[in-house]
Amino acid sequence: MILQTQIPLKKQPHYQIDYDSKLFLVGSCFSENIGQKLSYYKFQTQQNPLGILFHPKAIENLIEKAINETTFNETSIFELNERWHSFEAHSTISTANKILLLENLNNAIQLTTQQITNATHIIITLGTAWVYRHIASDTIVANCHKVPQKQFLKELLSVDEIAECLDSICSLIKAVNPKASILFTVSPVRHIKDGFVENQRSKSHLLAGIHQIIEPRKQRFYFPSYEIMMDELRDYRFYKEDMIHPNTIAIQYIWEKFQETWFSNSAYNTLKEVEEIQRGLAHKPFNPSSEAHQKFLNKLIDKKEKLENKFPFIKF
Repeated sequence: MILQTQIPLKKQPHYQIDYDSKLFLVGSCFSENIGQKLSYYKFQTQQNPLGILFHPKAIENLIEKAINETTFNETSIFELNERWHSFEAHSTISTANKILLLENLNNAIQLTTQQITNATHIIITLGTAWVYRHIASDTIVANCHKVPQKQFLKELLSVDEIAECLDSICSLIKAVNPKASILFTVSPVRHIKDGFVENQRSKSHLLAGIHQIIEPRKQRFYFPSYEIMMDELRDYRFYKEDMIHPNTIAIQYIWEKFQETWFSNSAYNTLKEVEEIQRGLAHKPFNPSSEAHQKFLNKLIDKKEKLENKFPFIKF
């Protein structure tokens, strides 16, 4: 008996992810969930140097700044509630020290430049099509940082605006890294603060915009995170207590679908070895000094050394 409809997914025949791949993730908070999985399994990965970026314009701005090696200066930041912020970065980047903030912002741009130039796979997760335009500067911001709402205009990006923005992102990346595969996905996190209808409008614009520019021959791909959550996991038991964010089970389910679609067979085998070591490291023995536990530790050390010799970038 089949108790759910399943989205048919085919294993990606080309440009598969393995342990030699270099991955760069940017975008909505769901990219953080997948990024944490990739880090746990010791892939070569970096994510969100400027913190979570929710909409396409913020991501385009980051990519453009990185490729042009544009630096932040004192005109790029502002002080509010005894902390310094940038409208182009998430609040997790904000600090109480102006000089430190500028240093962190410019380091993030340098890191992004390196990642875009060297990445084999760039994964972009879009969260919303709603944006806020700062009236005084007439610019779309990445984060409002609790600045009074009267200083912003709220706008919904059109499908064409999103498609144009994503096409620009792809062109910028390909200009410095022609071999990179660019993988788009839409975050299953619902932006209910915008409103239920407004959230659906937003997601539909993102989906339509993405599918205007997807072209496997140009190494532009789509992974249906949003659709898996909305259809295969159509039940509130797969949400956290806030009934908005996917819970651990849902994240694991989508992660496994991602593995099946994008990981090479060799990557999958290595992943299992990493998982075994990670579980061993997390194991808490009843008797740490027992002979059995010492044998267990020696075997674990041997497994670690073999894997670290095979992949020098892996460190436990």
